[in-house]
Amino acid sequence: MKKNILGWVAIGFSLAISSLWAFWGIVENFHEGWHAPSLGTNLLGMLRYLLPMFIFMALSLYAIRSPIGGGILYVGMGMIASFLVIGYWSPWKYGLGAALSWLPFTVLPIIAGVLYFFGRLKPRKIAYALALGLPLLVVIGFGLGPAIKVAGRVDDGFRGARLVEGNGVRLIWAPEGPGWPRKSASWEDAKKICRYLTEDGKSLASTPQDIWHLPTVDEAVRSMARHGKNCGGVWNPETGRAKYKITPDKETPLWNPKSRIIYWWTATEKDEDTVYSIIYNGRVWPIAKDWRIGSRSFRAVKDPPKQVN
Repeated sequence: MKKNILGWVAIGFSLAISSLWAFWGIVENFHEGWHAPSLGTNLLGMLRYLLPMFIFMALSLYAIRSPIGGGILYVGMGMIASFLVIGYWSPWKYGLGAALSWLPFTVLPIIAGVLYFFGRLKPRKIAYALALGLPLLVVIGFGLGPAIKVAGRVDDGFRGARLVEGNGVRLIWAPEGPGWPRKSASWEDAKKICRYLTEDGKSLASTPQDIWHLPTVDEAVRSMARHGKNCGGVWNPETGRAKYKITPDKETPLWNPKSRIIYWWTATEKDEDTVYSIIYNGRVWPIAKDWRIGSRSFRAVKDPPKQVN
């Protein structure tokens, strides 16, 4: 009886782990993934995001069949994850909060492994059904809405310079190229490129031109759009938050839905070490100036010619 209880507690931990990975995988798939031009490539990318879920599902099925062997594998996975967290998400690199956020994927597998090692499961059929079904239900439940949203994104295919106006802002946004790159860029590099960007935004000069600049966070928030309509964004510098009448999305005229870039640098500094970054969905976060990831870049802006009445 006691071993059976331990076994079902182990299943509970297993379901928590695989369901958390299912939630993370499907949400991140439609947040930072799903930008390839073909459906097949996007589906392969989705499998990559869901791979941790499938790994822990397989571990659970094996642990149900062979509790001792599965328990050992679970403990091993937890120890490997712990080693990677200490080495990469260490408190001295990104803060203690970043490290603690990985506890469900480091400590929980170890606990589950110990419980499997000492526990036994009856009836197994129900355990198999839960181990297979619950994570897949999480994927469907949390992935259906984002999938519909992504399928409805507006992309007119134009990647040239854009005059975007409305909500109190009138700016020309740079064409695809050095002022709107598909690759990542640091904040300092983005500022430097803006300084040297030529009038047409398609090349870099040998001397500073000071025509283009990074948008301020207020300009970026006020320019956000969805389905071709301005989202009515308002930036509150006191709270450091943006509010919108309509939630923005990764659509033209501002964003390239076929690019992996989902974060942009702004010119607005919060303090000496951090600057505000805006996401395609309109959210704004303070980010360390030296934090460089593959999905963060920029799009330069400039003032349009003055209108003649």
